[in-house]
Amino acid sequence: MKQERLNDLQPVQFDRFVRILEQNQLNHAYLFSGLFGGLDMATFLAKSLFCTDKVGVLPCEKCRNCKLIEEEEFPDVTMIKPINQIIKTERIRELVSQFSQAGIESKQQVFIIEQAEKMHPNAANSLLKVIEEPQSEAYIFFLTSDEEKILPTIRSRTQIFYFQKQVTSLALQLERAGLIKKKATLLAQLSLSQAEVEKLVNQANFWTLVDESERLLSLLLVKKKESYLQVAKLASLADDKEKQDYVLRILEVLCGQDLLQARIREILQALLEARKMWQANVSFQNAMEYLVLKEIET
Repeated sequence: MKQERLNDLQPVQFDRFVRILEQNQLNHAYLFSGLFGGLDMATFLAKSLFCTDKVGVLPCEKCRNCKLIEEEEFPDVTMIKPINQIIKTERIRELVSQFSQAGIESKQQVFIIEQAEKMHPNAANSLLKVIEEPQSEAYIFFLTSDEEKILPTIRSRTQIFYFQKQVTSLALQLERAGLIKKKATLLAQLSLSQAEVEKLVNQANFWTLVDESERLLSLLLVKKKESYLQVAKLASLADDKEKQDYVLRILEVLCGQDLLQARIREILQALLEARKMWQANVSFQNAMEYLVLKEIET
């Protein structure tokens, strides 16, 4: 069940919201900052409002309403997402017009705005009045990777909850899902969002990059010239920017797991320099060869 995963990911926040529901004190506007459980929490709260077979305040996850909300098909739960990296003012004005209306299936409505930092400033400002003076039983959840990117006027009118990564809990969740401990720990440390975890956990190409990155690090540790051949192999596997970023992040995580070694700290420093070169549009292979040159020739 989704709420079990949410309780694993964010046990403190889950308990807080269960108490809020029990006390019937759900606020009309929230800002969820962080990418580990914010969407799950907003969906859970929507289900808790519309579920027809609740256990206490907890949604059953099985009734028609719960299933439709999960599938983003329930008429009184509206999901807003960026299109071409922006949430346009027109879309938010449509949303504002809905705030003064009762829901289709009940008096309540829920609005979930993903990547809310991508709202056009005019779009965000058009929401201020309805946040301050909701005309119906409407609840709005702003989801963002960083609340500092949200307009201060929105932040000051919402209750902010933080959904940061809980590495230990996430690793345990991945182990229960079938990953061996070593892989679960690495993915928990590397991932930037719950969506990325779900994308990578069963992606064979990603785990190949992990294996080959581990091999490169082992060669660098003993200053083997075979490191150059390993870089060439990694460059052929990491044939786009996303995969190249994964390799750099994998190596950073692997180094971070053993920072007590002076040699590892040296490699990590060179790796960070290689990343800066890559970000400045030096080719991935050239940046990685710089890393090797610095670490085995000096």
